Amino acid sequence: MKNKPGRLCPVERAGTLDSKLRRWFQDPQKIMKPYLKPGMTALDFGCGPGFFTLDMAQMVGASGQVIATDLQQGMLEKLHTKIQGTDLENRIRLHQCEENKINLAEPIDFFFSFYVMHEVPDQEVLFREISRMLKPKGAVFIAEPPVHVSRKAFEATLDLARENGLRLAERPSVFLSKAAVLTKTLG
Repeated sequence: MKNKPGRLCPVERAGTLDSKLRRWFQDPQKIMKPYLKPGMTALDFGCGPGFFTLDMAQMVGASGQVIATDLQQGMLEKLHTKIQGTDLENRIRLHQCEENKINLAEPIDFFFSFYVMHEVPDQEVLFREISRMLKPKGAVFIAEPPVHVSRKAFEATLDLARENGLRLAERPSVFLSKAAVLTKTLG
């Protein structure tokens, strides 16, 4: 599925992505607790200013790693400022991706995309890469906003994921979101 480019949240509006009010409605700990364990390598795709990244780093523990990736260098700089000089700095690796590619070779246990997938111009290319990177028991968490993504568009995204080696495992309930968890198809 090809999406319209240019729908990125501007760096200048990053503060709206990282508010206390949002944390009350979309608590990162509650959303990710069933999927993240100490020692995992997790990828926060479209991390923005790090709303989910910091909690992910706490959940994977000192033996784990979070790869925070974003298309916009300005978002990565905001996240770098947050973690600089903290214990989390050693657990979080910042990586600038491309429009349709992550461009990483290392295997991951968990891929997290919250309100980002609709911004990817060519989701099929991305899903191929995710499927290649994902460890055999790994999981992919995708949540999309109902305002920007129709039910039909969300189902088309899940169809692309299935066509590229992922299978639907569950549909978690996330406030004001369409959400799905997928796992790698074995064989």
